Amino acid sequence: MFELARRTFHSRLLVGSAQYPSLEVMRDAIAASGTEVVTVSLRRQTAGGGSGNAFWRALNQDRLAVLPNTAGCHSAEEAIVTAQMARELFDTHWIKLEVIGDDSTLQPDPFGLLEAARELLGQGFEVFPYCTDDLVLCDRLLGAGCRILMPWGAPIGSGLGIDNAARLAELRRRYPDITLIVDAGIGAPSHAARAMELGCDAVLLNSAIARAGDPVAMASAFKSAVEAGRRGFEAGLMPTSREARPSTPDIGKPFWHA
Repeated sequence: MFELARRTFHSRLLVGSAQYPSLEVMRDAIAASGTEVVTVSLRRQTAGGGSGNAFWRALNQDRLAVLPNTAGCHSAEEAIVTAQMARELFDTHWIKLEVIGDDSTLQPDPFGLLEAARELLGQGFEVFPYCTDDLVLCDRLLGAGCRILMPWGAPIGSGLGIDNAARLAELRRRYPDITLIVDAGIGAPSHAARAMELGCDAVLLNSAIARAGDPVAMASAFKSAVEAGRRGFEAGLMPTSREARPSTPDIGKPFWHA
């Protein structure tokens, strides 16, 4: 079981709802992933008229928890207004907070993110901040009242995986009781498993499933990877060593003499 913002879920995989070739493929992939939380963009919902309504009805029918995001916002002010609109539209106080600071890497703006987080927390939102793995920024977000951190593994849509495993491990060590979700950069099931092995509580991804040759099969693969990575972490991974260590030691080994 997985507790997220005072709600309990079975799956530790959160999935995005963009870029799928069709609404049917999106629904089938989400079902195959086993996820119970889906991120949605306010821009997607309000654009396209009837198509947006069909999308929203599909999520309601599948009884999924909705996590709106402020994707595409480049200032604290824009993100705050978008979050307020999302709360009214989706009837939830959850918000995945994104404030983009660089158009090339889509790296979060730490100053705008912190400003928006403080304001939205004061308005009663449960803020899921999309951030870098910078320790100082994460500390400031927690100090502002965030109970969840969503550091990137690598830039959004890059598929590079975990750029800095040591930094994620340090975040887990420093904040053992904070919900830690890797968001962005995951491109393969092995990347998701690695994030979970490091002790992260969950993984959020979109492009790796939606842009796969077979999104439904890939969603199933990610489901298995997240489960395997979490079980590995809970079991306790063996310590690493730069020196070889025989699996069959000399002690107790039989010897024969001519």
